[in-house]
Amino acid sequence: MPKTEKPLSETASRILDVAERMARQGGYYAFSFRDIASEIGIKSASIHYHFPTKEALGEALVTRYTDRFLGALGRLDEATPLESLEQYVAAYRQALIEQDLMCLCGMFGAEIARLPNPVARRTREFFERNLVWLETVFRAAGAANPEARAGETIARLEGSMILARSMNDMDLFQSVTADLPAQALRE
Repeated sequence: MPKTEKPLSETASRILDVAERMARQGGYYAFSFRDIASEIGIKSASIHYHFPTKEALGEALVTRYTDRFLGALGRLDEATPLESLEQYVAAYRQALIEQDLMCLCGMFGAEIARLPNPVARRTREFFERNLVWLETVFRAAGAANPEARAGETIARLEGSMILARSMNDMDLFQSVTADLPAQALRE
């Protein structure tokens, strides 16, 4: 269970917002404290005050992203399995099509071998928590092999994001994932 932390200051939140956008566009190594400071209009030392190292910033970034992502999905006991899967796919669709961003942990997952250990650990936790969430959905639906279904769902969504972005064709994401919720529950 993630530890409860004190609320972030407005500056720390802005730092995380800018770092998240940069990371979701290019990965962990696509931003620096100087880049963030320049965009916000503060000195790099101000970022170090809130996040002493890039590793600490990356860890906070993934923790916040994970909590927000899963929190936005809502409670499983308040939706049918189909509604839950539709919400899950919609979260990916919104990121790619409406926000023009990739999944933060998908980006970090692609470079996990080079990530600092705390950031890599938090990135794995994102996927572990998502797998558990999806397994719960598939169990509630009575699906055979919910563990495999959960993995297939994440792989299909992350892969569809990469393919659509690579081909510069967001309609491709739509066509690959449009039937995902219903199809995943039928199989």
